[in-house]
Amino acid sequence: MDPRDTGLWLKEGSGNVSLALSLLPFAGIAFFWFLGVLRDRLGEKEDKFFATVFLGSGLMFLGMMFVAATAMGALVQAHASTPDVLPGSATLAFVRAFTYDLMHIYVLKMAAVFMVTTSTLAISTQLTARWIAFLGYAFAAFLLVGNAYLDWVFFIFPSWVLLVSVFILRDNLWGSAAHGSVRRDNS
Repeated sequence: MDPRDTGLWLKEGSGNVSLALSLLPFAGIAFFWFLGVLRDRLGEKEDKFFATVFLGSGLMFLGMMFVAATAMGALVQAHASTPDVLPGSATLAFVRAFTYDLMHIYVLKMAAVFMVTTSTLAISTQLTARWIAFLGYAFAAFLLVGNAYLDWVFFIFPSWVLLVSVFILRDNLWGSAAHGSVRRDNS
């Protein structure tokens, strides 16, 4: 994603971008569900300070992601209504730079803060395995310093969330008292 892009991708790629943007709310719902599962798993062991930063950074991450998606969606819609005007225009330059900065500076930083606080909570409450928490610290450090250099850095956060989710799902299915699994009697 280059903020200085001239917008030629809008002619052929706007359909793919629109599809991705229409799927993003479902990713947001899944992330809300993930937050709920983590908070439920923490239960009474939840540290108020870290839980506040954990929840706040998660909500800020998601809110800014939606703002960036809205800006890109507006760009695609503006191109659909005036396809010959937008490429190379100041509007395109502004929206691309706005979206680029929002994603690379703010969204990824909030993802890193979320990973650090979740990893800290994971270590202190046995929310996940310790190695997953330490991996979260390493990934967060990379997000904080390496995001300006590599575009594939955007896959780090969802990959870590998937790893935590698979661990919790496996732990809930097979149970492990060592990692704070929550077993409920629904009778």
